[in-house]
Amino acid sequence: MRIAYLGPAGTFTEDALGEAAPGGDYERLRKATIHEAIVAVERGEAERALVPIENSSEGSVRPTLDALALDVGSVTIVGDYDYRVRVHLIARGGVELEQVEAVLSHQQPLAQCARFLREQLPEAELRSVSSTAAAVRMAAESARPWAALGARAAAELYDCRILREGVEDAADNVTRFVWIAPAGTATTGSGPWKTSLVFSELGEDHPGALVHALAEFADRGINLTRIESRPLRQGLGRYMFFCDLEGGESDPAVAAALAALRAKAESVRLLGSYRTG
Repeated sequence: MRIAYLGPAGTFTEDALGEAAPGGDYERLRKATIHEAIVAVERGEAERALVPIENSSEGSVRPTLDALALDVGSVTIVGDYDYRVRVHLIARGGVELEQVEAVLSHQQPLAQCARFLREQLPEAELRSVSSTAAAVRMAAESARPWAALGARAAAELYDCRILREGVEDAADNVTRFVWIAPAGTATTGSGPWKTSLVFSELGEDHPGALVHALAEFADRGINLTRIESRPLRQGLGRYMFFCDLEGGESDPAVAAALAALRAKAESVRLLGSYRTG
């Protein structure tokens, strides 16, 4: 099996993949972006992709949501995995904390470590790059006293040292990853069922439109574990709504709620119905 994920080597996603699929009996396909990792499954370049979808501190990962809702139509979520994130401040040998001029990382770790950066490196420039591993590589290759926020594996890969361990603001910093597979693939987990969906365009704008839509779940005793809005990319004031709910799509109550939602929303797309864990 070939699994696509956000590369290069040394990213948190690679660490998460090692935990979520121990043993390494698969081929790794590193991609430059989350979007490319998901598209690789749609194009048949990979049988699975592992991508982050939400973080306990910073919320949803927008590239994943947008790719699933707007760009890639023939894939499905078949499982998820919670990964405990430990972010380290990394620099090449000889660079000390008080010398750091710039801190590089992916936008998510920069946000997750905002308090540490504000208190310990208030004068340092913050630079967002494509991945944490790329940030460590750039810090390692720079003649300037740069540092990066990244994984321990990246520090080892690029022969750097860890200036400070565990600099994330929240001690329980967890990122939820989802397994992406071709549409029609069966779930592989063993835990309780979860369903993820996105809907939009609730008819002519009127007070309570979203409340009435969500009532289809509440009235049937279905627990929504997450809901978030994202722009629909069709002008101001138009949104799509992502939901995670407890239960599988074949559960009678869930099936009835989805049917009722489809009668109210112009677009309802099931992103996946799968077992967790």
